[in-house]
Amino acid sequence: MNQSRPLRRTLGGRTARRLTPALLAAVIVAGTAACNGSGTTAPGTARSTRTVSPGTAESPSASASPRTQEEFAASVSAEVERNRQRATKQLAGVQGQGNAVKDVSVTGLPVAKAEQFRSALVRVTNPTEKPAFYAVRVEFVDASGKVLDSVVLGFADTPPGRTVSEHANSRKAAGVKSFPRIAQAERS
Repeated sequence: MNQSRPLRRTLGGRTARRLTPALLAAVIVAGTAACNGSGTTAPGTARSTRTVSPGTAESPSASASPRTQEEFAASVSAEVERNRQRATKQLAGVQGQGNAVKDVSVTGLPVAKAEQFRSALVRVTNPTEKPAFYAVRVEFVDASGKVLDSVVLGFADTPPGRTVSEHANSRKAAGVKSFPRIAQAERS
């Protein structure tokens, strides 16, 4: 017969043994009782603990952050605009649909009558082995095929083997039943 012996581990010169389930349950019940008093928590409530670390009692100041939210938003907006301008220049020299139409997909998002713009989700998958810049032109067309608006997006440093996405938004196509389509896509 194989007799099981308690597992012994030496920790800093002391021996720790595996706790039996009964002892473990007793520790949990005692800990719960000490924290809660009754050992139960009402349904739908959550308990939280607050940890206070030693140090200064002052709260961090708002000026500790190097940028405000407005500055951060402006920075992101500026980067998006730089990518859009680069994409516009790149697409100006492209004949036809471009070399990356198969790498790009577009899905129209549901529209409510009160919305002030029409939005589409554009996904780019980079099948190459190195990061690439994608310039994409999305057209919003009505049921007859008439182009209501054209939006250019730039996807900088799209990682190899990965899919990235961005929204194409059109105010001109708002309130009109329209469909997004990829007009051009160029990878460089």
